[in-house]
Amino acid sequence: MVSAEFTEKANAVQNLTKKPTDDELLKLYGLYKQATVGDVNTTKPGVFDFKGKYKWEAWEALKGKSQADAEKEYIAYVNELLAKYAA
Repeated sequence: MVSAEFTEKANAVQNLTKKPTDDELLKLYGLYKQATVGDVNTTKPGVFDFKGKYKWEAWEALKGKSQADAEKEYIAYVNELLAKYAA
């Protein structure tokens, strides 16, 4: 179960005035999935599903990290992105 602050940050990141880089978005995705689901629980997408593969790999890289730690990292990372892209 995620905190209210996590939910607030997840909503805030949807409203950034500038789009983060692809690497930043992948890091956000991986932390979000690890915080909300835990370790990756799907098979790796096929070789031609580039976007799906990169997202899966970003999540897989966090395997073993607790959901609580991933949530804290996600909140801190969103704060960085808000400072960088919300102005």
